Amino acid sequence: MSGVTNGVSEVENLQHEVTYRARLQDICNKIYAAVNLDDIIITLKDEIKSLFEAQRITIYYVDGVKREIVSRFKAGTEIDEVRLPINNASIAGYSVLTKSLLNIKDVRDSQELAAIDAQIGFDATWDRKMGFVTRQTLVAPILYKTYLLGAVQLVNRQPGGAFIHRDEENLQEIAKIIGIALYNQKRMARSKKGKFNYLLENHIMTQKELNQAEGSARDSGETIEHVLLSQFKIPKGDVGEALGRYYKVPYVEYNSSMPIPGELLQGLKVPFMRNNHWVPLRSNDDKVVIIIDDPHDAQKMGQIRVLFPGRVLEPFVSFREDILDYISLFTQDEKEQSSIDDIISQMADEEDEIEEAESGLSEESSVVVQLVNKIIIDAYNRGVSDIHIEPYPGKENTKVRFRIDGVCGIYQTIPYHYRNAIISRVKIMCDLDIAERRKPQDGKIKFKRYGGLDVELRVATVPTQGGMEDVVLRILAAGVPLPLEAMKFSDRNLTKFMEMINKPYGIIFVCGPTGSGKTTTLHSALAQINDEERKIWTAEDPVEITQKGLRQVQVQQKIGFDFAAAMRAFLRADPDVIMVGEMRDRETAQIGIEASLTGHLVFSTLHTNSAPESVTRLLDMGMDPFNFADAILCILAQRLVRTMCKECKEAYHPAREEYDELVREYGGEEVFSRFLGTAYTDDMTLCRPKGCDKCSNTGYRGRMGIHEFLEGTDDMRRLIQTSARMETLREQAVKDGMTSLKQDGIAKIFSGDCDLFQVRKVCIK
Repeated sequence: MSGVTNGVSEVENLQHEVTYRARLQDICNKIYAAVNLDDIIITLKDEIKSLFEAQRITIYYVDGVKREIVSRFKAGTEIDEVRLPINNASIAGYSVLTKSLLNIKDVRDSQELAAIDAQIGFDATWDRKMGFVTRQTLVAPILYKTYLLGAVQLVNRQPGGAFIHRDEENLQEIAKIIGIALYNQKRMARSKKGKFNYLLENHIMTQKELNQAEGSARDSGETIEHVLLSQFKIPKGDVGEALGRYYKVPYVEYNSSMPIPGELLQGLKVPFMRNNHWVPLRSNDDKVVIIIDDPHDAQKMGQIRVLFPGRVLEPFVSFREDILDYISLFTQDEKEQSSIDDIISQMADEEDEIEEAESGLSEESSVVVQLVNKIIIDAYNRGVSDIHIEPYPGKENTKVRFRIDGVCGIYQTIPYHYRNAIISRVKIMCDLDIAERRKPQDGKIKFKRYGGLDVELRVATVPTQGGMEDVVLRILAAGVPLPLEAMKFSDRNLTKFMEMINKPYGIIFVCGPTGSGKTTTLHSALAQINDEERKIWTAEDPVEITQKGLRQVQVQQKIGFDFAAAMRAFLRADPDVIMVGEMRDRETAQIGIEASLTGHLVFSTLHTNSAPESVTRLLDMGMDPFNFADAILCILAQRLVRTMCKECKEAYHPAREEYDELVREYGGEEVFSRFLGTAYTDDMTLCRPKGCDKCSNTGYRGRMGIHEFLEGTDDMRRLIQTSARMETLREQAVKDGMTSLKQDGIAKIFSGDCDLFQVRKVCIK
């Protein structure tokens, strides 16, 4: 009887095996015969899942550009995707990286994972989001010969238990067939040379989605590029890369910081550029770089080539919308101002080269007057801190550069004929001697008299090689002080600084190089204590920020009314608080210390690199160590570091090596643990810059302060009285709780505000 039973059992097993093999072969045949592989795999997912008795299946494709594997799926009406880096941090990523099969009994068993690789881990975020529990998983890489193409992953064998050896063999067979089909699909796509093959080859979208996009573009009358970006949410950079590869020219994205090619705009008509979707970008020797929507349009390229006789055109490709934005950027900013092309064209119409620019420059109709006004207005609207006008000898064009967030970039070029005219116009606006070109001059422009904007500019002219003159204009836009709480102080520094500025007397220094935000910090401190009970005098050069309630004085070096003279006057005018723009000499420092010892609270700045260095600088200036030790409340060193754009910065999990580098830069594990104490974990996230339209694709937007706060403790005062060396002062400051500028910057890296590259740019140690 048992033999019969065994016989029946063997027959049933054989029949089951035959059925299983038939189903497997059917799946393989369908994959082989598929015309549209993306659609067939979506259809076959349920069949493959059923064949292996798995609860879920995921098919990943390799994105070779980003070195990631990606699985796309529909979530309602939206196309969503899962992306994993090709590394040993995830199970599927490890399988692709090592080109090996993985059969894991329990993904939550850390010992089982560690036996495969010490770094491998399981991210349960997706499970929590979907209310799912992953246990068993079987992953096979999709390969064609040596080409990595993706991975197939099965999850949770039903009704429990690990995937068996037969499952491993059969999944590898399916993966192999998918690999052959994927490779053939890529090869066929390349042979068709489609405009968006790059998107198909890298599985950023499917052929079906591309067909839908083409249909939508036809129905709406919009460009297919616009449809891909707006409806299918394809990243702009990927669509641009596809265009660049198709046309075999570089792709360029809109960048609001792009220099204006003034000399190339001469004689060009804006309507012609708008209607034909092109614009000149820059010139390289005898080449003219243009941006165009279709570099293969021979008729259009021929019309453009006529406009630049004797020069070679080098086309770049871009979206129509971006080209129109470039045309607007290059040709107009303010309605009341003439466009750049009009101004440059008027210049070209004048036959005689202007050698002496003085003649006729006071007339409002002068093209030079219009151009200087436009440069200043554009700079103000873009948040520029400094304008640099840089002429060159010979027939090289004059460069105009803008400094934004501490970084210089070219704004436009001006024909060399007008270098003297431009500089003389600026001199006239600030009442300087236009005939004097051999020595530096300083002045100020109240621009409201010339261009309508209520803005003041500080002007410096410097003679340069070849009989030229450079001009630098600093924009002193009237502003309001920031609240101290909004200035990104660390908790310790903010608490201590607030405590010091509320003391009845003593001296407070803010130190750092030019442009590090010292004046802004001082005015924020004054705003905190500005009330009806305090009389506050300030001596500044110039008065950049005005506050109601402060009695603000502009010093005048030319008439002998310097900082020292202003302070002596203040002491006769019953002050409670005195703010001095800078202590640049012994006399001013001496008066400030004496004032702080006679019951006044004194604020000032120093041009020093660090807080401890400020102490030795003042002692070297001849300050009495005992008086200075009694007077000092605190010294705040400050730098401005570029912050990442909040709109586009992306979070990521740092590698252990990156974390160790931050610890090392901070000063080692002991110091790091004492002040910061952020331990490395699997869910640690930092941020990195990415780039978008709002930050001109730089990844950075705005700046923030990093600080070094030295407190005048009793121990610190005793060291100052003995004129201790700077190293000794720094050691004591650290004992008192001071963190260095770089350490404060690294703390803000962990808070997601900036990165190590920007911190290193402003800190040495």
